[in-house]
Amino acid sequence: MSGKRYTEEFKAEAARQVIDHGRPAREVADRLGVSVHSMYEWVRMHRKAPQERHDDAALAVENRRLQAELRRVTEERDILKKAAAHFAKG
Repeated sequence: MSGKRYTEEFKAEAARQVIDHGRPAREVADRLGVSVHSMYEWVRMHRKAPQERHDDAALAVENRRLQAELRRVTEERDILKKAAAHFAKG
């Protein structure tokens, strides 16, 4: 992943060029300098109903939060394992 972040307005306008104006996704992607994969994803998302897009965004936020919590809990578990092993020896 290149790490580039595009605004929602940029993504929506790019998707509209494909959906509303009938331009090929590959052509629009090349012209805008984005990957074809990203272009197809934006088109797919903008063809959904607004409520579905909102639900998907909310799920993505919750997923990121849970992944961060899992990382934190895993680190805590590993620290406790090391501490238990240390105190069991001594």
